[in-house]
Amino acid sequence: MGGTRIEQSHWAFPKQHLIQGRSVTLEPLTQVHFDELWNATHAAPDSFDYLRYGPFEVRQSLKKLITDLSTRKDQPFWAVRTSRGAAQGWLSICDVSQADGAFEIGSIWFSPALQGTRAAREAIFLLMCEGMDTHRYERLVWRCQAQNEKSFKAALNLGFTHEGTWRNAAVVKGWQRDVAWFSVLKSEWPLCRAAFTAWLSDDNFDGDSIQRRRLQDIRAELAKHSS
Repeated sequence: MGGTRIEQSHWAFPKQHLIQGRSVTLEPLTQVHFDELWNATHAAPDSFDYLRYGPFEVRQSLKKLITDLSTRKDQPFWAVRTSRGAAQGWLSICDVSQADGAFEIGSIWFSPALQGTRAAREAIFLLMCEGMDTHRYERLVWRCQAQNEKSFKAALNLGFTHEGTWRNAAVVKGWQRDVAWFSVLKSEWPLCRAAFTAWLSDDNFDGDSIQRRRLQDIRAELAKHSS
């Protein structure tokens, strides 16, 4: 029949809880985060170009969105708090298939100050571990509009494999977009996790928090030694 036979037929649903990292803390998203997130979102309207919501011209619009996101039963959201103390974004676990052992990390919004930093990558890694280690899922998904070059490149840098692109698959804010799909499989996760762990090590950053080795280079080196 083909494929790989597995005995498991149901996976537990990931629940919101406080997740502590080295440079970032993930807190279940609530209205408690509103003031900090208003300051971050209001200062960066262009950062919402590829999201279905935002930017927010008035405080009530963001407050309404946080109410929506924080009460979704099938999509747990976390606020991202950096070591500097302020909440600078949010992200979620979404499109969970408990029968297939698959989940996605998506609906990500990071402030420009958070984007591309150690804390941003660690925030994503913590949710990757939540699904792949804590709940032992078989498949981790990343999906983005193919025109969103930052998200497309981020997926590859994080260790996801590009599976293909659905053409004209979404209309966002009046723009027709292609949707690119990426994944990390259970068999690929140990290498991905080992590379992340090495990259996040304090030894990999200098006194100015500049990385010494790139994540993709660490992953390639580990793959070479394991082959």
